[in-house]
Amino acid sequence: MIQIIAGEKGKGKTKILLDKVNAEIQTAKGSIIYLDKNTKHMYELNNKIRLINVRDYCVEEAKEFVGFICGLISQDHDLEKVYLDSFLKIACTSEADILPVLEKLDTISTKFDVDFVISMSINSDLLPEEVKKYVIVAL
Repeated sequence: MIQIIAGEKGKGKTKILLDKVNAEIQTAKGSIIYLDKNTKHMYELNNKIRLINVRDYCVEEAKEFVGFICGLISQDHDLEKVYLDSFLKIACTSEADILPVLEKLDTISTKFDVDFVISMSINSDLLPEEVKKYVIVAL
């Protein structure tokens, strides 16, 4: 399952994502990973949540990002959810090229039973129709 928190920069998406992940860890049976473009939010996350700075791993294009996600899943069979902040930046994609990346994540989600919660800096009205079904919060 993919869930998207969409809105323009500065609207509070990260706060919603952090609140959601910290609440989720209380009932999670497996592990949870939080992917970001830096470690700025390290102290706002529960210590049971693994924070990964994607930029530390030389991910420079969307296909590499998908491979990175698959690598994380292959190393943790208990992985339950992946939270992705600043999605367009860490996935090395643009608004125009977002659909293929999300379709690939949806396939991965179904195959490995891992949920993805994504925040992205884009107005939900500008998302392709196929992507709007994933939006749970539009700011």
